[in-house]
Amino acid sequence: MKSIARVLVFSAVAGVAGAGGATENREIAGDGPAAYKEEGRYYNDDGVPTYFIAEDGTVDWLTFSGFRRYHAECHVCHGPDGMGSTYAPPLKDAVVRMDYYDFVYTVSNGIENVDASHQNVMPSFGTNKNVMCYIDDIYVYLEARGDGALPRGRPAQKEAKADAIREFEDACMAGG
Repeated sequence: MKSIARVLVFSAVAGVAGAGGATENREIAGDGPAAYKEEGRYYNDDGVPTYFIAEDGTVDWLTFSGFRRYHAECHVCHGPDGMGSTYAPPLKDAVVRMDYYDFVYTVSNGIENVDASHQNVMPSFGTNKNVMCYIDDIYVYLEARGDGALPRGRPAQKEAKADAIREFEDACMAGG
C-alpha cells in the first residue's frame, strides 16, 4: 500500500518536479500546450504533463499509451475515446473543466454523486497499478481529446518510448 502511495505522490508531482531541471527543448513548435520536453515527457508552462502532436500527426508516447490504458481500464464506463456513455460522463470534457491535480485525486479516490434521480459512483483506482502507474498517460490522452487536438480512434503514429519512461513504468509496476 505504501508503494502505491509513493507512486501516486510521484505521479502527481512529476510535472512540478521536472519543471526546474534540464530540458530537451524549451521551445516546442506547434499549436498544442507543450512548453518543453524532459526525458520523453511533455509539460506545459506550469510543469503539468501535457500532450504533443506533431504536424504530421505523430503523438507523443504518453498520449499513445494513454489511449491504450484508457481503453483497457476506463472506456467500459466512460465510453470509447472519452465520449461518455449512458452510464458515466465523458472524460474528455471533464479534463477540460478540472485541473491535473483534481483529475489525479478523483481517479485515485473515486467520487460519488447522488441525487433524487441519479446515483453515479466512480470507484477508487488508487490501488490499481494499471491505472495509477499510467495516470499521466491517461490524463494527457483525455486532454488531447478534450482540446479537440486528437480525433477519435487509435493514433496512427507515435514517438518512441523514452528510456526514462520505461524505467518509471518498470519501477512502478514492480513496486508493491
